[in-house]
Amino acid sequence: MQGVLSTKTNGYQVTCPQSCPFETYVPHYICGSRVRHFHTFLLTQPTAAVPSWSGHRPMATRSRGSMAAALALLAVAVAAAELERVEHPAKNDGSLSLLVVGDWGRKGAYNQTMVAEQMGKVGEKLDIDFVVSTGDNFYENGLTGVDDQQFEESFANIYTAQSLNKPWYLVLGNHDYRGDALAQLSPVLNKIDDRFICKRSFIVDAEMVEFFFIDTTPFQEKYWTHPKDDHYDWRGVAPRGNYIDNLLKDLDEAMKKSTAKWKIAIGHHTMRSVSDHGETKELLQLLLPVLKDNGVDFYINGHDHCLEHISSRDSPLQYFTSGGGSKAWRGVFQPTDDKLQFFYDGQGFMSLQLNQYQADFIFYDVYGNSLYTWTSNKINHHQPSIFVTEE
Repeated sequence: MQGVLSTKTNGYQVTCPQSCPFETYVPHYICGSRVRHFHTFLLTQPTAAVPSWSGHRPMATRSRGSMAAALALLAVAVAAAELERVEHPAKNDGSLSLLVVGDWGRKGAYNQTMVAEQMGKVGEKLDIDFVVSTGDNFYENGLTGVDDQQFEESFANIYTAQSLNKPWYLVLGNHDYRGDALAQLSPVLNKIDDRFICKRSFIVDAEMVEFFFIDTTPFQEKYWTHPKDDHYDWRGVAPRGNYIDNLLKDLDEAMKKSTAKWKIAIGHHTMRSVSDHGETKELLQLLLPVLKDNGVDFYINGHDHCLEHISSRDSPLQYFTSGGGSKAWRGVFQPTDDKLQFFYDGQGFMSLQLNQYQADFIFYDVYGNSLYTWTSNKINHHQPSIFVTEE
């Protein structure tokens, strides 16, 4: 790298290009090298299921308004039921590849199109099975309805690479809740572009791994008590206490029943982060105990517009932030008590490759450069897993 500033902070080497878009120095790359040991258990692989995604995009769109009212009521009913399960089996060789991006929907602005282009290239190289969105899919205030042109302008017309013509599994972020949340959850959007699969909380069952998508926005009390000038669409969610209690119960039951080798939780909000939003206390108090009790391996989120990896000091749980889909460069760094492995205060995305015994994470920047690689190995149920990070 040419023209960099270099220093050390909290024992980690930090480098920042002199072209960094701040007048003062902010952390740019932070990497730590660690080898960690802890016990995990080998679990039974569930039976394969038939894919529920059609694998093609519709050539024509249907009327968006005619079904809106009925579908909105359906979305409310689904939100109140137990967690919906989507079957998405791994490849024939037992492997699975995916991309993770968050905080992206800005009609191509703030380098969203550049990130999308690189996602297409990496997606082709890795032969991805699907894409995960960690929320804040449409800025600034979600969608206005199922006929909002921003759906095409920020999604369908941006992520056009053939490799991205795969299912997109999405959760809602806080900005999505500021619009018509039921519109974003509506099956009408899936009829317009059948890649788009957005639900509040649900499970993607990929045989050796189960992804638990979690609706984290209702957890944050300030959105309810101090929304300022923002309006949040709490239809299907209020009252908050009942919604959260039921969701935590459903998650706990589903995770306890899971026989997947890997358990991965996905939400919008940060649990651990050194960037602008930092830690979300409600998630640490309410959700984290459920994840720990059920042996969840990774928590993946957006919300902070950066890329980062943090290792927990008191459990095997690893935290990954992939929220660099568009606007980034916040210029904020606040230390964490957990082990910061990597931090990049810019745009980009993440890939994850999995098989029965190994999970490989890679962060990429807006030019497609690989910034950081981290691997987790599950040996067998008698031996500890070994975590290795690369400088």
